Amino acid sequence: MTDTQNTPPSDTATDSPQDLTPACVMCFNAGDPSGAGGLTADVSSIMSVGAHPLAVTTAVYVRDSAEIFEHHALDEELVIQQARGVLEDMPVQAVKVGFLGSTEAISVVAELATDYADIPLIAYMPSLNWWDGADADSYFDAFFDLLLPQTSLLIGSHGTLARWLLPDWPHERAPSARDIAKAAAAQGVPYVLVTGIVQPGGYTDNQLATPETVLASRAFEHFEVIFTGAGDTLSAAITALLASGCNVEDAFNEALSYLDQALAHGFRPGMGNVIPDRLFWAQGEADETGDEAETALPTA
Repeated sequence: MTDTQNTPPSDTATDSPQDLTPACVMCFNAGDPSGAGGLTADVSSIMSVGAHPLAVTTAVYVRDSAEIFEHHALDEELVIQQARGVLEDMPVQAVKVGFLGSTEAISVVAELATDYADIPLIAYMPSLNWWDGADADSYFDAFFDLLLPQTSLLIGSHGTLARWLLPDWPHERAPSARDIAKAAAAQGVPYVLVTGIVQPGGYTDNQLATPETVLASRAFEHFEVIFTGAGDTLSAAITALLASGCNVEDAFNEALSYLDQALAHGFRPGMGNVIPDRLFWAQGEADETGDEAETALPTA
């Protein structure tokens, strides 16, 4: 993980600045004044795992640490101008798409992804239960048609992805990660990371799946605390790790380890939910309290 010691540059160093340049990760997301999620989560998570964030603001949330009240989407031309200005200046190793704010923004980001088809696009679909139903449905539809065909890895909670991709699920059993991966693969998505899969015994599982198999799985003991921003944290971390050269299974495991530590060091700055401490590695050594159970990956 990240080295927390500040080491001055050596006069005899042989590495060139190019050799030391971290991978660049472009993230599209909403500004979050609470610091719980959105671009704040993206930037701090990407930096924490050793990459350089290129933050493109798509919207602005009006929210506190407990809930989102509303959002204001930026004009789609402003969104695309932010991104193109950076893409024409810097090499970008991976793109993370979070909340884009509007169907119009989805359209222009999809055009951009076509122009830069060689850059992996990792999409995180958050819960939009706070948004007006008709507007959220239009957003889901546009994302499905325009961005999923260009997505390398789709990330989301079991509930959100199942409701979105399998709205007419005919069976009594809940859809598996592979079922969700099959639905995503129909739009061209090769990998899906499904979080928050409820398991017997008070555990939740997180699975990296393709239509054929579950490539990796990691279960966590359920933690009776509501977190905000965990999904953005995980998806930003895994994008940065992929950009830095990890394969998808290694990135899955490393990102979940990072999130587990961020949740274990989580804090409640206000009257709402707990926020992951994405810079836990920069804090002083905490007193050991014995064996710590791994916490459940939340759906927020």
